[in-house]
Amino acid sequence: MFSTKSDCPVPFDQQPLNEYLALKESFLFSWSMSTNKSFIINLFYLFICLSVVFSIFFVLFTNTSDLGQFFLLDLIFSNVVIFFLFIRLYLGWSYVVKRLMSATVFYEESGWYDGQVWIKTSDYLIQDRLIGIYQVTPSIIRIKYSCLSIFANFIAIYLFISIF
Repeated sequence: MFSTKSDCPVPFDQQPLNEYLALKESFLFSWSMSTNKSFIINLFYLFICLSVVFSIFFVLFTNTSDLGQFFLLDLIFSNVVIFFLFIRLYLGWSYVVKRLMSATVFYEESGWYDGQVWIKTSDYLIQDRLIGIYQVTPSIIRIKYSCLSIFANFIAIYLFISIF
């Protein structure tokens, strides 16, 4: 359901509601808006898949004979990839929520040289802010907590390495 109101001079692809809907339908970003159970299960599957890929890579291209070092190296690389994935999710959703919550919309009519600013009407502003508050903000909070848990995992790995 894309917005096609005629009183909005912003091009279709640059309207904040349409940017939100397009992002919500994309594979990566739709995963971040799923239910908590589905989000955790998919995160677990992603972690397992990355661990297997990095394990195969390390077995083929490294000379690691210590199983503990091999496991920690695999864990670190998997966490780094997932951390960068969450950074990408955070940046995408924060851009969209910023445009949804703003009272003005900057847009380009035909190129980089002719930018315009449109002041949202009250109908657009209320609709966009409701979507930003109740749809996008919970996802951003979930992504922040996921990044914090990955950071805590890095600290735990570091402490484990420094102890042993």
